[in-house]
Amino acid sequence: MHTIEERLKTKQWDLILDALIDKGFAVVPDVVDDQECAELLGEFKSEYRYRKTVVMERYRFGRGVYKYFHYPLPGILTELRENFYGYLMPLANRWMEVLKIARRYPPTHQDFIEQCRKNGQEKATALILGYGAGGFCTMHQDLYGEIFFPMQLVLFLDDIDTDYTGGEFILTENIPMAQSRTHVIKPKKGDIIVFATNFRPVKGAKGYYRVTMKHGVSTIHSGNRHSLGLIFHDAKS
Repeated sequence: MHTIEERLKTKQWDLILDALIDKGFAVVPDVVDDQECAELLGEFKSEYRYRKTVVMERYRFGRGVYKYFHYPLPGILTELRENFYGYLMPLANRWMEVLKIARRYPPTHQDFIEQCRKNGQEKATALILGYGAGGFCTMHQDLYGEIFFPMQLVLFLDDIDTDYTGGEFILTENIPMAQSRTHVIKPKKGDIIVFATNFRPVKGAKGYYRVTMKHGVSTIHSGNRHSLGLIFHDAKS
């Protein structure tokens, strides 16, 4: 079995980064195999790994349950965060530069996590989500403190149209002085979608401007849908 580092080296990063620039998201196929998805899915029923469980209906976030992991994370999640960060960090810094934002991201994910800790952001943000028929997630952003990384990941643990129907991944772009644009995405089991956490730069006639992005999940019609969110920054609460 190849390591996460070895698997990511085989991906077409020029196309992935171009998609992030052009659309604010990219699907990276076949990152995690079926056995690893099954092992992570088995974690959903346990409680000892989690620092917090949220029933989404209580907060009008949607209908489903998500659970935040404790540190230390399962090894594969740490590998995913650290290795994806290395590919995404140069683009993140480019986004900050063209938008004239002072923040710059360090070369390694461990260095970035140390920046979070110095700002009081010490809690793990990796989470696993589960929905049944009728479940959904409202449009939102995953911002847990003043320091955040401008891209994040979702790993899909079930096969759409086989294990569940409906439940598409939804992204909206709120374009200044224009109507919003929506993307409806259907990754398969083991795929990872990389997408903008808060905003992305778009080049206009007078330079770059921000397009705000939010994400959510459409209503599940049948079956059960599970995914795993990997946010690169940590949380204050």
